[in-house]
Amino acid sequence: MRSPAGLAEVLSAFGPAYLASHELPRGAAKVWRAILACRTAALGGHVESCTDCGTSRHVYHSCRNRHCPRCQTRAKERWLAARRREVLLVPYFHLVFTLPHALNGLIGAAPRRLYENLFAAASATLIELAASPRHLGGMPAFSLVLHTWKQDLGRHVHVHALVAGGALSDTGEWISPKKGFLFPVRALSKVFRGKFIAGLDDLCRLGHLPDFLNPLAWQNLKQDLYAHDWVVYAKQPLGGPQAVLDYLGRYTHRVAISNERIVGITHDQVAFRVRADSGGKKRVLRLAGSEFIARFLLHVLPSGFKRIRHYGLLSPARKKVGLAAARSALAVPPPEPAIIESVTAFLHRVARFASMCCPHCGGQFRVTATLLPQRGATARGPP
Repeated sequence: MRSPAGLAEVLSAFGPAYLASHELPRGAAKVWRAILACRTAALGGHVESCTDCGTSRHVYHSCRNRHCPRCQTRAKERWLAARRREVLLVPYFHLVFTLPHALNGLIGAAPRRLYENLFAAASATLIELAASPRHLGGMPAFSLVLHTWKQDLGRHVHVHALVAGGALSDTGEWISPKKGFLFPVRALSKVFRGKFIAGLDDLCRLGHLPDFLNPLAWQNLKQDLYAHDWVVYAKQPLGGPQAVLDYLGRYTHRVAISNERIVGITHDQVAFRVRADSGGKKRVLRLAGSEFIARFLLHVLPSGFKRIRHYGLLSPARKKVGLAAARSALAVPPPEPAIIESVTAFLHRVARFASMCCPHCGGQFRVTATLLPQRGATARGPP
C-alpha cells in the first residue's frame, strides 16, 4: 500500500493504462491535467525564506479547478464571506431533491440538459409551493447546490436546497411557516416529479435528448418514472446564521472525493473510506484503479456549468431589493459593509497560520523569489 496518496497520485499511477483503453468524457482532459499539475513546478510558485535562520522552501501554485480536492478551502471561504451578508435571521430548512437511478443512462448521455432540468424543476417546485396561500403565500429565498455522487463514487444526482424559513408577501410582510415545517414532503415530491418529467417531455419533443430515446423508449421510461414515488428529503430547521453558514459550507464546494478519504494505492487498486451506514460508521472500499478513475470522471461537470444557484429573493435580479425588503419586514438592520480580508487574517481563520512559521526556529517565512512554470514537470496526462 502506497500512502499517503491523493487523487493526483491515483491519476499518475493508473492514468496511462486508463488513457490507453478509454475515451475521456468531454472536458475531462482539462480537469485531469489541472489535478496533476496542482501545487507542482508545472504551475510555478515562489520561494519562501525564514527571516531568522534563512531556511527556504518552494511553494507551488494551486490549479483552482473546482474538481480538485486540494483547491476548495479558499474558494469556499471566499464564497461564504459573501453569503454572510445575505443570511436572514430566520430558521433555515435543508431539502434534497434526488433523481431516480432509472435516469442515470440518460444523464450520462446528456448531462447538461438533465442537470438544467433538475435545477428548473426543483426551483419551480419551491417557488410554486411558497407562492400558494395554503402554505406561505409569498416569495421564498433559497440556494441550490448540485451533487452527482454517492460515497462509492457511483452516480447519484441530487440538489441540496437551503431555504429560508418563510416568504415575503406582495404587501411586504414576512410570512413564517405555520406548522414548524416548510412544506409537506408528499406535496414537494409529487410536484417535483411532475415538473421534472414535464421538462423531459419538452426536451424530447424539441429533439434535445439523445437519439436512443425514441418516442417508444421515452414512453416506457416515463411509465417507469411515474410508477415510483419520488421522495424529497427534508431535515429539521437549522439554528442561527452562523450555524446555517457552517452547514452550507459542507455542501457548496465539496468534490466527488477528498484526498483525506483515500487511504492508499497498491499496484492495481485504490483504497478509500466510505460511510457504512447512516450512523456515520466507516469502512474501507477497494476498487481497481481504472474503475476508480472511471467513477471519478462521472462527476466532471459540463464546461461553464454553474452548480451553485440562487433563487427567489436571492436571485441576481431581485437580491438587492428583495433582501432589503425582507430585513425591513423582519425589523433587522442591514449587514455591515463587506471587509476585504488580508491573506494573514485568512490563514489565521482557517487554522493554517502555523504553516507560515519556520519549523526550525519559529521565525516567519517571507517570499524571496518567484518560480516560473516548468513545462513537462508533471506526470503524463491526456493530450
